[in-house]
Amino acid sequence: MPTGAKRTATRRLPLNRGRVLRAALEIADKGGSESLTMSNVGQKLGVESMSLYRHVRNKEDLLDGIVDIVYSEIELPPSGVSWRTSMRRRAISAREVLARHPWAIGLMESLTRPGPANLRHHDSVLGVLRGAGFSSAAATRAYNLLDSYIYGFALQEAHLPFGTPEELAELGKSMIPQLSSEEFPFLRQVGIDLVQSGFVYANEFEPGIDLILDGIERRVRLKS
Repeated sequence: MPTGAKRTATRRLPLNRGRVLRAALEIADKGGSESLTMSNVGQKLGVESMSLYRHVRNKEDLLDGIVDIVYSEIELPPSGVSWRTSMRRRAISAREVLARHPWAIGLMESLTRPGPANLRHHDSVLGVLRGAGFSSAAATRAYNLLDSYIYGFALQEAHLPFGTPEELAELGKSMIPQLSSEEFPFLRQVGIDLVQSGFVYANEFEPGIDLILDGIERRVRLKS
């Protein structure tokens, strides 16, 4: 289809909040939240940016809306399983979603107008923990600890200078020789060991979650 015809077809589609948010999400996924402007969204939809204000109040409302879409993609904690299994599955899902939308990591808990998916997600997580006998304070602590790990891991994963064992090995060739065995003996040896073992950072997420869940479970047992 010629470009002009494509643009005309886009314009014929009725504009609504859902279309505006989906366009904004695509822009953020491609260039980060800092690349998101009303002008860019309007251009992507083939409309004047002023027409967007019938569906979103401002950029803040736009961000609130697309963060809510991100929350909607995270699996709600399943019922009918132990709280530990439920939290583990939810954590794995959250990490996978944030890998698709890394721009959202710093915004997930920063909204003053959380949307329905956001509220539903928080309510479900707290519901599983409260249903398992956690007090309100203990449930909040466990939730905060899990999310701190999930967000921190996702942020670090998004910015690492390597992703595969081959990339790590290449990086090791330049970095490890710079580490004096006298000044940094442990850092040097661990670096060598990781390169030789074919270390994959992404594979460390689930063992880390299990360590955290072990600690929470031990604490719960001691309190019971």
